[in-house]
Amino acid sequence: MNKECKNVYITTPIYYVNDVAHIGHAYTTIIADMLARHSRLTGANTFFLTGTDEHGQKIAQSAEVRNKTPMEYATEVSDKFRNLWDGFDITYDKFIRTTDEDHKIGVQKAFETMYNKGDIYKGDYEGFYCVSCETFFTQAQLIDEQFCPDCGKPTSIVKEESYFFKLSDYEDRLLKWYEENEDCILPRAKKNEIVNFVKGGLRDLSISRTSFDWGVKLPESLNEPKHVMYVWLDALMNYITALGYGKDEENMFQWPASVHLVGKDILRFHAIYWPAFLMSLDLPLPKHIAAHGWWTRDGEKMSKSKGNVVDPKEVADAYGLDAFRYFMLREVPFGQDGDFSQKALMDRTNSDLGNDLGNLLNRIMGMSGKYFDFKVSSVDLMKFHSKEMNQAHDILENIEEYIHKMQLNRYLEDLWKVLTIANKAINDSEPWNKMKDGKDDEAMALVALITNIMAKVSILLNSVMPEKTSKIAESLSFEINNETYTKLILNKELLDDVVITKVEQLFPRIEEVLLETAPEVDRTKAEAEKKEVKEVIKIASLEEDNLITIDKFFETSLKVGIILEVEEVKKSKKLYKMQVDLGEERPRQILAGIKEYYTAEELVGTQVCVVANLKPAKLMGMISEGMLMAAKDENGLCLIRPEKTRAIGTKIS
Repeated sequence: MNKECKNVYITTPIYYVNDVAHIGHAYTTIIADMLARHSRLTGANTFFLTGTDEHGQKIAQSAEVRNKTPMEYATEVSDKFRNLWDGFDITYDKFIRTTDEDHKIGVQKAFETMYNKGDIYKGDYEGFYCVSCETFFTQAQLIDEQFCPDCGKPTSIVKEESYFFKLSDYEDRLLKWYEENEDCILPRAKKNEIVNFVKGGLRDLSISRTSFDWGVKLPESLNEPKHVMYVWLDALMNYITALGYGKDEENMFQWPASVHLVGKDILRFHAIYWPAFLMSLDLPLPKHIAAHGWWTRDGEKMSKSKGNVVDPKEVADAYGLDAFRYFMLREVPFGQDGDFSQKALMDRTNSDLGNDLGNLLNRIMGMSGKYFDFKVSSVDLMKFHSKEMNQAHDILENIEEYIHKMQLNRYLEDLWKVLTIANKAINDSEPWNKMKDGKDDEAMALVALITNIMAKVSILLNSVMPEKTSKIAESLSFEINNETYTKLILNKELLDDVVITKVEQLFPRIEEVLLETAPEVDRTKAEAEKKEVKEVIKIASLEEDNLITIDKFFETSLKVGIILEVEEVKKSKKLYKMQVDLGEERPRQILAGIKEYYTAEELVGTQVCVVANLKPAKLMGMISEGMLMAAKDENGLCLIRPEKTRAIGTKIS
């Protein structure tokens, strides 16, 4: 986010109404809420949008199964999302639904504008369609020539009349945008993935359907009553229709978006389709598209069958909303996958929040009450503690850069460094001994130091934990607003004389998990799955002492991929965790024991041969979705690669 921007526009993706809200939805929304709250605190003119995506064949089918109309079903699920965000005190300015009439008007205007410009044409489309993902795939992208590469469900061949958007015409303009705007996609590693995909060539995009009618109709001027718009065209337009595009456009001054928050699985839609649509409409492009990772639970992918899906409301009700918000933002670097466990949440709550933050407030209340009748004056603070106060100011002066770079965990890490300065000062100064020695002014200066540090930290922590920091401010007799932000943070001033008020303990210690855990994994079944994976690997390796038929060989799907990212696996001497693009909607995560033979730098951007239809296996608590082909002898290991560069996803035969 650009800190100089007066107008700040923050969006979540609009959530698809085919399921209940889960921890991933909550994560995105909490990040957006944190950014919006902080922007308002700094005085920016802030607009925060969230909502629900309600059209498409999948919604129509889900409604039919439940004996409801699509609108009844969409409203039911949309209300659940809105109620959850209201219960979480999410400070959105607008909750949009793609079934809103104003949204439909704006989408139709956009379609008509792009059509009149010559960017939309009519043709016929035939391809493999996944109803669950609302997406077409090429045959090369399918698993076993039949199954969706994203969700694993069977696809069907669909042939129908369609309108197309000339996405291929925007390839060069997109690449230029990526090149000229270093942080247009965050984290930057995700940008490389998008650039490589676009360089591989873009096909024109089918943007209408005739096989179902639950969607936005095409503009009346086209006289095409049997066509409805592709759900992703409809959905992406929400970011401008929410501001009035196509009708009164009263809030279009907020455009462009400061940051679009998305999950990494929908990054391509936002980083390729959406900018191309905007270029066609002659509208400015968003400042940043920020893609976060996924959440697992206790090292395992969440699924209803395992019974380990995390309900964000249950967690917030059990552990406290502010503790939950802090954990989600602090636990994992933005862009990386995170793992949810109650133990990790308890540790953060007891250590960071209880011991460091809550206990410091207790010490302020205790010392001010015992020694000074709860009155604190900053008059001698700089005389005795200028070193500590200046150290705190040095950290706080630069800390907001982390927000602008979406490094939210580092933002919180540095806030805790400031708390450490305060707690260390107490231990070093021993104010109880100062009072015994009659040095009341020195003891008062120490209490003033930790009180001012607590006030400054609570202001910058307010966007993360609004309820608890408001209680801190109440205890320290000030309000958290733009005025105090300007005074204490920007101008580095100190609190006026204050009277401390006692408040209840912020974070009582949690001794045991508060939610029932998921059932134990069936070890027998797990071992059987491991054996099955090993058998497939053995087939793929084509060992000479295990002859197979040609039919058996062709059961193995081998594809050309490109390595996008490489990370070392902690506690493993051999494993790398890699993101490998096989030309599918999302990269695959593959773990390979090649660390002793290659550096990460040597691997990124290189092509590899991948066994693509292995059943996912779990290594070191992480899922591996394929295997790199390699040869190993007494001289070491080398990866098997195409002799010449080939298109991503090319089959090996």
